[in-house]
Amino acid sequence: MADIALEGFDPFAPEYRADPYPRYNYLRTNDPIHHDPDDFWILTRHADCEAILRDQRWSSNSAHARNPRPAEAQSVRETVAAGLDFPILLFLDPPDHTRLRKLVSKAFTPRSVERLRPRVESLVDEFLDGAAERGGMELIGDLAYPLPVTVICELLGVPADDQHLFGPWSSDASRLLDDEIDDETAQRGLLAVMQLLNYFNGLFDERRAHPRDDLLSALLAAEEEGDKLSETELRSITLLLFIAGHETTMNLIGNGMLALLHNRAQFDLLCADPSLAPGAVEELLRYDGPVHLTGRVPLEDIEVGGHPFEAGEQVVTLLAAANRDPARFDSPDDLDIRRTDNHHLTFSGGIHYCLGAALARLEGQVAMGAIAQRFPDIELETTDPQYRDHFVLRGLRELRLGIPG
Repeated sequence: MADIALEGFDPFAPEYRADPYPRYNYLRTNDPIHHDPDDFWILTRHADCEAILRDQRWSSNSAHARNPRPAEAQSVRETVAAGLDFPILLFLDPPDHTRLRKLVSKAFTPRSVERLRPRVESLVDEFLDGAAERGGMELIGDLAYPLPVTVICELLGVPADDQHLFGPWSSDASRLLDDEIDDETAQRGLLAVMQLLNYFNGLFDERRAHPRDDLLSALLAAEEEGDKLSETELRSITLLLFIAGHETTMNLIGNGMLALLHNRAQFDLLCADPSLAPGAVEELLRYDGPVHLTGRVPLEDIEVGGHPFEAGEQVVTLLAAANRDPARFDSPDDLDIRRTDNHHLTFSGGIHYCLGAALARLEGQVAMGAIAQRFPDIELETTDPQYRDHFVLRGLRELRLGIPG
């Protein structure tokens, strides 16, 4: 790729979605602090990205960006997002972020999540029983999608009969995280958000009248040092928990199994030794994680990686590129499920470290570990994997696997 000119370089072009890593590597090698023509910076080195994610002088709230684009020049996503008019935890700064996160974090501690392991194992066994009977599976539709949807719906208290509604809503709504989307995609995203909120509004009313032992009831009763969630905050938190709890894990399982089957010796290691599952999930999160980037804005003039950034400049930390930085990882383009030094940035860092990281890890470990134990001879039938149109959250449309009789 040495003949690629940096002028007009677009690492996010759709034609590279199937394998963006060569372009990420090129950018990190040739221009690690890259200025995009649309007036934002793209950072690709692990040390630079981590420094920004851990520094509270960098805000995740784009409202702090200088020289905001006039309404007529804004992307459809920006216009739609502005119309939602409620705070999203991902884009809040302290003290609001600190207060809201504290109110919901107890449900997602490693200890709290570990209590879900028997239920996750039961669900995975159920889905894999069906695959065994059929002699194969479409991994996304048969396991990677229904597993996290079922778990997060049960956590929130969504009735089983309604759970089928949430996958399409979540998929459409999550496209609003991407910047450049067309009018139709943006409108579908907005409609999905409205449908999710409308559904949960009804469930909020039911739980107020009849509380249960679920996360929604706990959020409604949440009180920490005299502080509670407002109605707007409650809707925002519930929406984020559902979308993040579903999309991230679905892509982790899909991307992870594809990587393992493309690197069969690594899959065979997992088949031979189930205790490798936790380390395998960490390596798969690094190697081809479900989240590729996040944005920040400096609240004051700051220098990172020897480059001065002025307050209000917009910066993209390209997490997927940082996760393959040879300055941080030995042989970063090789999949090694026994890798021990694996400080990836897929779950971000600092105050915005992913709230559901422990849950995603648990579901990934159980799902991929069970496949390896039950179907060591599983075969990859999809020869040309196709990726969804999402960019911030990157994952497969489908992945067909055969189970030899």
